[in-house]
Amino acid sequence: MQVILLEKVGKLGNLGEVVKVKDGYARNYLIPSRLARRATEAAIKEFEARRAELEKAAAAKLEAAKSLGEQLQGKVVRITQKAGVDGRLFGSVTNADIAEGLAKLGLAVHKSQVRLGAGPIKTVGDHVVTVSPHGDVMAEVTVQVAAQVD
Repeated sequence: MQVILLEKVGKLGNLGEVVKVKDGYARNYLIPSRLARRATEAAIKEFEARRAELEKAAAAKLEAAKSLGEQLQGKVVRITQKAGVDGRLFGSVTNADIAEGLAKLGLAVHKSQVRLGAGPIKTVGDHVVTVSPHGDVMAEVTVQVAAQVD
């Protein structure tokens, strides 16, 4: 299926590009999340009429993400979990836990924006994770995992 992208989509294309994607990807993800529209003649004409407005909105999102990225850079999030004597956690620290910890610091981050390279954190100590509020903006945050004292 051919779609016209209404926003930049990672590994797919930029705003305004007409790309060919699998039907299910377009129907189940791109179109419902308003990232793309079916590329018909009418949709392309309507997009060209609204191009400046969409580019302005995309630039505003990028600026907001850059601002958030600067605030996030170098932040330290402290999380306590139950752990064994050897320093291994009984559970794990996930991207949702990190997003919640950042929210307590006053930084609104969605859990899908937290990138854990090697999966959930399962040990006590300091871990560096990447937070990506936008496809073009990355910030590194230190997560200090401490053993919970009962």
